[in-house]
Amino acid sequence: MLQGLQDLGAAYVSFLEPMTLLYGLGGAFVGLIMGILPGLSATLAIALLTTVTISLKGSDAILVLICSYVGALYGGSRTAILLNIPGTAANAASCADGFALAQQGQAGRAIGIATSGAVASTLFGVIFLATFTPLLANVALKFGAFEFFWLALFGVTLSGSIVGGDPLKGWMMGLVGLLLAQVGEESMYAYHRFTFGSEDLAGGIGLIPALVGAFGLAEVLMALSDPIERKIHDLTDSVLPRWRDLVRYRWTVMRSGLIGVFTGLLPGVGEDAGAWVSYAAAKAVSPEKEQFGKGSIDGLMAAETGDMSSVPGHLIPVLALGVPGSAPSAVLMAAMIIHGVQPGPMLMVEHPHFIYQVVAMTTLASIAILLFGLFGVRPMLQVLKVPRDVLMPIVFVLCTVGAFAVASRLFDVYIMVAIGVGAYFLRRRGYEMAPFVLGLVLGPLLDKSLRRGLVLSDGSLVPFFTRPISLGFAAITIFTFLLYVPFFRRGMGRARSALLRGLRSAFGRPGA
Repeated sequence: MLQGLQDLGAAYVSFLEPMTLLYGLGGAFVGLIMGILPGLSATLAIALLTTVTISLKGSDAILVLICSYVGALYGGSRTAILLNIPGTAANAASCADGFALAQQGQAGRAIGIATSGAVASTLFGVIFLATFTPLLANVALKFGAFEFFWLALFGVTLSGSIVGGDPLKGWMMGLVGLLLAQVGEESMYAYHRFTFGSEDLAGGIGLIPALVGAFGLAEVLMALSDPIERKIHDLTDSVLPRWRDLVRYRWTVMRSGLIGVFTGLLPGVGEDAGAWVSYAAAKAVSPEKEQFGKGSIDGLMAAETGDMSSVPGHLIPVLALGVPGSAPSAVLMAAMIIHGVQPGPMLMVEHPHFIYQVVAMTTLASIAILLFGLFGVRPMLQVLKVPRDVLMPIVFVLCTVGAFAVASRLFDVYIMVAIGVGAYFLRRRGYEMAPFVLGLVLGPLLDKSLRRGLVLSDGSLVPFFTRPISLGFAAITIFTFLLYVPFFRRGMGRARSALLRGLRSAFGRPGA
C-alpha cells in the first residue's frame, strides 16, 4: 500500500515538467476540437494523434492520447448543447436537456454544468483507477499461454457488442481483423503466411495504417458524403460553473460517477451506456422528473457525469487484462502497443510504474478540460464555422502523412487507402470498425498463445479446459457467445421468469 502511494506520488511529480504539461494541454486541446466537430470522434482523435506522436517518448505520447480521449468526450457536449448534435456518441444523452437550456438562453449555464460534472466525475473515476487496477493486475500475473489464449478469444467475442446493435456484424469484422493479423511472417518460425509472394506483405499489416484508414480516411469520406447544416446558438450568459448547482446535485455526481465507472468495467459497454444509465437513474429518483427533456440541470449533470467517469472505468480492464470495453479504448490499447507498452497481465512485470503514470495522466487531462472549459469556450467554437469541404481535405493529408511517416513506405499509404475505402463502404452498410481493430490487435496474441500452449502440452487441448483460470475464461467466453443465440436467450428469459415466480410464491404474502 505504502509503495503504491510512493509510486503514485512519483508519477504526479514526473508530470510537473513544463514540456510534459504542454503535451497534456495540447492533447486535450486537439481532442476537444475533434469532439466539438460533429462527425469526428474520440476514436479518430486517438488514431490521428498516434501517427503524430510516433517520435515522442512513450510516456509523453500516451499522455497526449489519454488527454485527447478525455478532451474529445468533453468537447462533444458543446455540439450537443448548441446544435442538438452529439459531438460523440457518448454525448447523445446530453442533447435533450442541454439543447433545451440553450433554447431558453442558458447555453452558458449548460456548458458550465457540463464542465463541472465532467471534471468532478473524471477525478472521481481516477480514484477507482488507482485502486482497482493494481489489484486486478496482480491477479492477472498468474496467467500463462493457456489463459492468454482465452483472454484474447474473449476479447474477440466482445466484438459482437462493442459497438452497434448487430452482434453478427461485429463478429464478422472481428474475424476480418483476426485474419489480417495473420498476414506476414509468423512469430515462431518466420514462415510467410498469406503474402502471395509479396515482400511488402511479409512485414504484415501495420497497426497505424490500419487505424488511420479505418477511422481517418473512412471518416473523411463519410463526412463529405453526408454534410450537416449547422445553426449555432449564441452564448449570451456566463460559462463559469455555478457552484451552488454542483453542491445541490452532488448526489447526482456521486451516483452517476459510480455508474459510469462500473459500466466502464463491463467489457463491450461503451461510454454512451454510462451516460444513458446515469440519466435513467437520475430521472427515477429526481424530484423534478417532469423537467427531464425540457431543460433539467439534474438530467444534464447525470448524462455528462456518467459518460466522463466511464473513461477511467474503461482504462482499468485495458491496463490489467488487455481487454478494451469501447471503440476509443480499443484504439488507445493499440496505440499503447505501438509505443512499446503491452497492456495486460504482464504490465506489472514489464512496466510496474505505468499504471500510476496513467492515473497521473488522467488527472492532468481533467485539469486541462477544466482550464479550456472555463477560458477557451468561445474561441474554440469558431471551429464550427470552418466548412467541411475545407476541413476534411486537411484531415486526409494528415492521414496520408501519418501512414507514411511510421516506416517511410509508400506501401503503408496503399494499405491505408485500401482499408479506408473498404471501411467507408462497410460503414455505409452498418459495419463498425472498432471490432476490426480489436481483432487486428488481439490476433497476434491469440495466435502466439494458442501455438505456445500446444507446444507446452505436446499438442493436447486438455490444459486449455482443465487449468482453473482457463476453465473460468472458457466458460465466460462460451456463455458470452451463447447470449447472442436467440434460442439460448429465450431459454434464459424463461428460466429467469420461472425463478422470479418461484421467489414470489415462496416469499409472497399469504393470499396474495
